[in-house]
Amino acid sequence: MKLHKFLLVVGLIGASLVVPTVKVRAHNGTISAQQGASDKRDGQHDFDFLVGTWKFHLKRLSRRLAGSNEWVEFDGTTVCQKVLDGRAEVEEMNVDSAERRTHIQGLALRLYNPESHQWSIYWANAADGVLEPNPMVGQFTNGRGEFYNQQVYEGRSVYARFIWSGVTTNSPHFEQAFSVDGGKTWETNWITDQTKEKP
Repeated sequence: MKLHKFLLVVGLIGASLVVPTVKVRAHNGTISAQQGASDKRDGQHDFDFLVGTWKFHLKRLSRRLAGSNEWVEFDGTTVCQKVLDGRAEVEEMNVDSAERRTHIQGLALRLYNPESHQWSIYWANAADGVLEPNPMVGQFTNGRGEFYNQQVYEGRSVYARFIWSGVTTNSPHFEQAFSVDGGKTWETNWITDQTKEKP
């Protein structure tokens, strides 16, 4: 009996030492997870640089995913404004070229997700009047924005990428590229450089 009581007391003492240690570890883990979530950068204002009226110069690859090196160039305008208290932006783009018999009207809708700290970018072309259901999703890191999705282009499944750079300059730079090999290589097919007209 004495041995039994002794083992019981030792077991209780051991348990009292182990349980607080486990609680501390769990508590520290929780704090680390909370700190990790709160350390995420708030990117709600990352697209503020685009608000206003702009002129832009556009270079578009004449044929995509065909090994083409021929670029077609246009000039256009965009108007961008904040909506939803700054958690979204709407941008209207216009390109008119009588010389090339080209008229492009498009609408970009950018929505910020405060939980994921990412932007979703939707596109609508006035030619078909459809808001594309699969947005480009991503964020800015050190002044460079990268956004990705998967889409079908002329019957082929491709990865698409948007890159914004030079966002703190007077001429922000944008590129769109496609990849047919899972992102190993990219073909840039759309480039714009912008100049602000008015705020």
